[in-house]
Amino acid sequence: MRSMEEIQELYREYWQYMIDKDEDGLRMIMSEDYYLLHMTGVKQTADAFLAGLKDGTFNYYAADHDSIEVEVNGDTARMVGKSRVLASVYGGGKRRWRLQGDFTLHREQDGWKLTSSKASTY
Repeated sequence: MRSMEEIQELYREYWQYMIDKDEDGLRMIMSEDYYLLHMTGVKQTADAFLAGLKDGTFNYYAADHDSIEVEVNGDTARMVGKSRVLASVYGGGKRRWRLQGDFTLHREQDGWKLTSSKASTY
């Protein structure tokens, strides 16, 4: 599979793992130093984000993907995914969000890994 298609598939897996609260799946596609920058400006390590996913701070129910754009440059890549996500976060009710994830990736021995993501709306 070509790099661009592999990376697009990682984006779809990322959302499915979040919906399923699959910590092992998420860890498998994240680099060891992965971090998430929330739209609030809060920067979280993978451990902190996964703890919030497990304890119900972050609840994702569905994600419909509008676009997944990828730029590959050797062993690094940038991906921008736009999805309509049904979620409940920080104790709020279920609501549909138009979320954009701006990801960086690095190719490692066992494939592409997410190294960071920045969340915003579109």
